Amino acid sequence: MVTLAEVAQHAGVSASTVSYVLSGKRSISVGTRQRVERSIQELGYHPNAGARALASNKSNIVALMVPLRTDMYVPVMMEIAIAVATTARTYGYDVLLLTGEEGPDAVRRVTGSGLADAMILMDVELDDERLPLLRGTDQPSVLIGLPADTSGLTCVDLDFGATGALCVEHLAMLGHRDIAVIGEAPAVYERHTGFAERTLDGLRSRARELGLRVLHRPCEGGYDAMSATLARIFDERPGTTGFVVQNESAVEPLLALLRQQGRAVPEDVSVIAVCPDQVAVQASVRLTSVAIPAQEMGRRAVEQLIAKLEGRDTDEVVLLAPELTVRASTGPLSHTG
Repeated sequence: MVTLAEVAQHAGVSASTVSYVLSGKRSISVGTRQRVERSIQELGYHPNAGARALASNKSNIVALMVPLRTDMYVPVMMEIAIAVATTARTYGYDVLLLTGEEGPDAVRRVTGSGLADAMILMDVELDDERLPLLRGTDQPSVLIGLPADTSGLTCVDLDFGATGALCVEHLAMLGHRDIAVIGEAPAVYERHTGFAERTLDGLRSRARELGLRVLHRPCEGGYDAMSATLARIFDERPGTTGFVVQNESAVEPLLALLRQQGRAVPEDVSVIAVCPDQVAVQASVRLTSVAIPAQEMGRRAVEQLIAKLEGRDTDEVVLLAPELTVRASTGPLSHTG
C-alpha cells in the first residue's frame, strides 16, 4: 500500500500539500497540483476511505435500503438497485446496500453513524414507519416510491395511478366490460405498499368513469395459487374477458391455465400486464404491457439526491408517465366471447 508520505516524497512536496490537493480545501498552484496528481497516478495511491471521511466529514457513500421480501419480484428491485449504483458511481459515490427488513432501525443506524452521506429508500408503504425519522433528520434522502403524504419528502416513481387507468382504457377501447385484476401477494396489500395500492386506485376510478366492472384478486403467484384464483374469478364473474396482471410470477401460470380451459388469448380473453418489458416479450404469448422503467427510476433518484447534496432545489415528487406497448395478448371482444 502506497502512503501519502511516499506520494509527497515522490512529488517533492510536503504531506500537507498532498492532503490539500486531495481535499481541495486550499488553493494549490496548477504546477504543484499537476505534479502531485502525476505522482498519485504513477504510484497508484488510493486515499484511505476512513481517514478521508474523518478529514472531510464525508463518506462519499449513499445508503440504499432495499428490503428483499419473498413476496416482491426481486429482479425489478435489483435492476433499480444496479441503476442506483452505476449512476452514483458517475458522481463519485459508492452504494451501501441494506437489504434487511429493519425499517426505522436501519434509518437510525445510517443517520447516527455517519455510515453514509445520504439515503435512498425503496419498497415504500403508504404510511411508512421510516418517514417520521427521515423528516426529523437533515440528512438528504430520496424515496423510490410514493407514500400517502409526500410533504417534506423527495420521491421518484412510475405514476402507478395513471398506469392502472391506462390498462382500463385500453381494455375498454377493445370492448371489454368485465375486468379481473390479478394482483400481488396478499401481504403486499396488507402492508399497504404504495405502488400496488395506487395502481388499484387508478384502475378502479377510471373503470367507474367508463362503466366497467372490476374484480380484484390478490394472488401468491405460481401455478396452484393462480389456478384457485382463476377458478374463483370465473365462478364469480363468468363473463370476465379482460385481465390486468400486476404480479410477474402469475403471468405464465395464467396463460397456461387459460390455454387448458380452451380460452384463446386474445380471441376469447385479453391479458395486459404491468411488468418489465423482458417479462412481457418472453411470455408464451407476447404481452401487451405497461413497462416498469426500473433503470430510469434508479437514475432519477440519484440525480435528485445529488442535487440535494449540492444544495440545489429539487422537485419534491417526480412521477414518470406510463407507456403502454400493444403486443399479441389483447384484442377486440368477440361477440361469441
